[in-house]
Amino acid sequence: MQTDSAKIERGSGNVFADLGRPNAGEHLLKAQLVTRIEKIIRQRKLKQVEAAALLGLTQPDLSRLLRGNFREYSVERLLRLLTAPSDTMA
Repeated sequence: MQTDSAKIERGSGNVFADLGRPNAGEHLLKAQLVTRIEKIIRQRKLKQVEAAALLGLTQPDLSRLLRGNFREYSVERLLRLLTAPSDTMA
């Protein structure tokens, strides 16, 4: 039996940088903000339709955002979603 030796390399902590993506820091920040949005939705036990309405998004847009399709969102917009008035998300 032949075995292949796999090379293991420690990551930098930013998968986008490790993959050689441009604007890796911004992508990581966006991913962290989206993760926080998703955590708040789960903590509040909101359905996507409810959360989307609170955030001023459509449910399909929120679904895409939570699945990692956040390229069209600026860091500022994601921050606004997180800092919405306390009676909404945060």
